[in-house]
Amino acid sequence: MATGTEPRPDAGSRPPADPGSTGVRTSTRAAIDAPHLRTDRWWLAPAATALGLLAFVVYSTWRAFANADYYHAPYVSPFYSPCLADNCSTMKGGPNWGLFGEWWGLSPALLILIFPLGFRLTCYYYRKAYYRGFWASPPACAVAEPHKKYTGETRFPLILQNVHRYFFYAALLVAGILTWDTVLGFRNEEYEWGHMGLGTLVFLVNILLIWAYTLSCHSCRHIIGGRLRHFSKHPVRYRMWGWVGKLNERHMLLAWASLLSVALADFYVYLLATGTFTDPRLF
Repeated sequence: MATGTEPRPDAGSRPPADPGSTGVRTSTRAAIDAPHLRTDRWWLAPAATALGLLAFVVYSTWRAFANADYYHAPYVSPFYSPCLADNCSTMKGGPNWGLFGEWWGLSPALLILIFPLGFRLTCYYYRKAYYRGFWASPPACAVAEPHKKYTGETRFPLILQNVHRYFFYAALLVAGILTWDTVLGFRNEEYEWGHMGLGTLVFLVNILLIWAYTLSCHSCRHIIGGRLRHFSKHPVRYRMWGWVGKLNERHMLLAWASLLSVALADFYVYLLATGTFTDPRLF
């Protein structure tokens, strides 16, 4: 055969596959004894992904439970916005919404982070990233995973990934609030308008990346252009679907860029609040 897929003479020498197995070692798959035929450093990508995500998890956990140094007029950390408890720092004109009253004694960040965190955890790209990076399912393209069975996202708890579309709506609301926080960044420490500091630029870059990542979501693309039989009858939605499609092509890049920018925005506020750094004023 010209394709080179003819059976190997020793194909029958491999031990018979487990009848209950649904992985790559079944009798219906190619009889290849080697775990993979890749000669490149395929493990670098999943290893780097795991390290990057782990670093963000450690940092965000520390900042979320710290319950301190998250506000320095006029900037508020995106980890704490909106602030939904009474134990929040007073933010004049900021997102102080004491909906949970005085009974909430933990960090107010724990009340709001569930929404952007849920959106990212169920994101199609992040699923691929941490499935490969932490669970080796699969570790890389053309590399057999170590698990004997594969059920996909059809069973608990992974079937809960289907709530991604609902977290998308929450992510839109959070992005809208963070946009207002960015507008408030055009004030000085005395809350006077018409000023701009380095922090304003940090927050501008952050909110642009957050909106780009949110709108590049596969759920957003489906909401705008899905279930349409004739694009010609919906020219506006078709054009919007095309725009979102362009963003969707860079979904992975935007996922990482926005993850880094939100951490940097929080860290910038932390430096200001602790007196480590003074916000340079541009005008």
